[in-house]
Amino acid sequence: MKQEAPLHALAGYLPDGTFEQVIQYITHYKVHLTITRERQSVLGDYRHPYQEKGHRISINGGLNKYAFLLTLLHEIAHLVTFMIYGNRVSAHGKEWKQEYSKILREFVGKQYMPPDVEAAVRESLHNPGASSCADEGLMRVLKRYDRKKDNHYLVEQLPPGQLFKTKDGRIFRKGERIRKRYRCEEVPSKKVYLFSPVYEVELVSE
Repeated sequence: MKQEAPLHALAGYLPDGTFEQVIQYITHYKVHLTITRERQSVLGDYRHPYQEKGHRISINGGLNKYAFLLTLLHEIAHLVTFMIYGNRVSAHGKEWKQEYSKILREFVGKQYMPPDVEAAVRESLHNPGASSCADEGLMRVLKRYDRKKDNHYLVEQLPPGQLFKTKDGRIFRKGERIRKRYRCEEVPSKKVYLFSPVYEVELVSE
């Protein structure tokens, strides 16, 4: 379920001090912004103008303020990249990375973010990930500011052999680490899946 966000309400989703800078992008490009609380796997989405519709951005409203800001800037970078290059470049190619880095630089060094988030953002400036989820270091730091949920942990925090449940209700047993991912076996199908270390799951008792 999506709902259009009144522009003044947007301030409540953003870190203090960032609203004025963000709203300049929203108003300049006449962005139709929607905020949704229902999506689990998608943090944000940009749709370019089509027929009589203008630029459209939707953001998962369940994100903490710092993740919300970075996701919104991520989608604005898609908008700016489209304005410059149209559909001639790849979605998260060098052109998008250049525009995203340029936008991010406007928000660092101004004490909008806690020192650990700021440091992780600065670290990612030279090569931004396709999402904050793709940048494990940034994702790990952003998770510190999520609202705490009982019995929820990152996969890397679980001991080997621990059972856990994903958002869609499937049960897995944590296995060994293979390069950057953990090999986990689904119960009872015994199918093997690879999980990011910073994927959030719910602990399951034996």
